[in-house]
Order: sequence, then C-alpha cells, then structure tokens
Amino acid sequence: MKRIIVAIGGGENGRLLKNGVYASYDTEKIDKEIVSLTNKKNPNYLFIGHALFPNTCFEENYYQTMTKIYGDMLKCNCDILYSNELTDLSIVEKKLSWADIIYEGGGNTANMIDLWQKTGFDKRLFNEWSKGKIICGISAGAVCWFKSANSGSKENSFTSVECLNWLNYHFTPHCDEIGRKESTKLQLKDKDVIGIMISNGCAIEIVDNKFKIIKESPNSKAYKAFWENNEYYEIELNNLTMEKIDELL
Repeated sequence: MKRIIVAIGGGENGRLLKNGVYASYDTEKIDKEIVSLTNKKNPNYLFIGHALFPNTCFEENYYQTMTKIYGDMLKCNCDILYSNELTDLSIVEKKLSWADIIYEGGGNTANMIDLWQKTGFDKRLFNEWSKGKIICGISAGAVCWFKSANSGSKENSFTSVECLNWLNYHFTPHCDEIGRKESTKLQLKDKDVIGIMISNGCAIEIVDNKFKIIKESPNSKAYKAFWENNEYYEIELNNLTMEKIDELL
C-alpha cells in the first residue's frame, strides 16, 4: 500500500471570526487534491482536532467548519474522533477503520503528541498510514508526522519540538510569518537533518518515495533548508508534479 501524507503549512478555512466576519478560504486546491487521492467519489473524512487538547470544547466548532468544506463542498462523508474518545478502543478502531482520509487540525503540537503517546493513538495512526489511508493536516496537524518541527506562539517565540518521526525532516509551517525562517536556520544548525519550510496556502504531498508541492497562488512558497560546510542554504521547491524524494536529501 502507498504511504501518503499531505502537510499543509497553514491558511484560513473560512471559519466565522469573533467579529462576526468570515475568514478567507486559503486551501481549496489542497483540499481537493486530498480528496482526489482516495480515488473515490464520496470518501470518508475523519477529523481529529486533538491539537486543541485540553480545550476540547473547540473541537466541535472546528469540525463544523471543516464539514462545510469536506462535506458540503467536496461531498465526503464526515465524522469526528474527539480527544476524550481515545481511551475507548472500540470507538477508535471503528472510526479509523471507516476513514479514507484522516485530517488533524491546528493547535498545540506538544500537547497533541503527548496525548497520542499516552493513549497509544500514535501507533494506531501509524498502522492506518501503513494501510494506505490519506494522512493529512494543517499547521500543528502537518508538523506532527516529521522528526521535529518549528513550533510557535503568539509572541513570535519559536522552539523546536520532537514529533512522531515518520518522516526524517525538520518541518516549519507558516514560513511566511516573521521570525519563522530565522528561527529555522538556528534550529537546523544543531540538527543533522534537512528542513522543509511551507508557507500558508501551500502543502507538500509525499507519496512513498516521491513528493510534490501544491500551491494555492504564486505567493505560496516551499523551501528546502540545510547547513553544509558551515554555510546555510534555502532552496525554493517548485515541482508541481511528482519527483523522487532524493531531491530533498
């Protein structure tokens, strides 16, 4: 079975903001690509908002927004696996088995990974990935699949966090934000690993040993970043069709 991950750097999803105005919708091409990967007319979409843990009251609101995209617009059958259901193995196994697409939203990467490891959900997700399920997510839901990641806060303070290490790269979301690239440069200095930096409105799709970049607009950016012989390099990734992942090494 193919192992597929779509990691979205960030972007708004049309949610209703506190001021009563709807946010923009910045990931339409990416969302359509995720659905097309299933080769099904009406695939099953499972939303997991565990990066919001322990603020579980927000999971339902996030899910309702994503249902408008994947249900109403893209014609998926939609369901949610709440963080407080992870200790009920019968529910977890039933919903994971049902899903064609498993989508993690944004939030707190460290809290999410801690929750998954304590409940064993990380291992169950890995099994689903190995079975060919489409694993995807945005922001915190994108970085978690990699070896490590650039994690930020509202104060523009960025730290390196250890992730699930399914993919041996250091991942930086929202790389168009002030401070993201600079902090990634410093983080990579102490790591023997290649960095992948993805902006809002952009994603990297990795299928087995190949990858491509999905861009919503010309302003969407993706980069490979690394240190070599005490020199730092940033190389823009523009391949919109599949190339061997060796290009990232």
